[in-house]
Amino acid sequence: MITAVVFLNCEVGRVHEVAEALTMLDGIAEVYSVSGEYDILAICKVRQYEDLAQLVTQEIGKIPGITRTNSHMAFRAYSKHNMEKVWAETMGE
Repeated sequence: MITAVVFLNCEVGRVHEVAEALTMLDGIAEVYSVSGEYDILAICKVRQYEDLAQLVTQEIGKIPGITRTNSHMAFRAYSKHNMEKVWAETMGE
């Protein structure tokens, strides 16, 4: 599974509309409205790099109200469960 994080900026007053549209796309696992430099953070999960290219450049790009995107590929996933195992190994448990 390939995971990417996409940060998005939206036109004023369109965050909710854009977020709702993102949730309808195959490959979008989670969508958050966020504070800071960006308006929305979308978590993408796809099977192949070609699927990610299609999702980001074609599908997300078609949504009205998006003014800018910034995409980041994830190399490795960590979860609370995985971190507990790492800490246990580090601490010699």
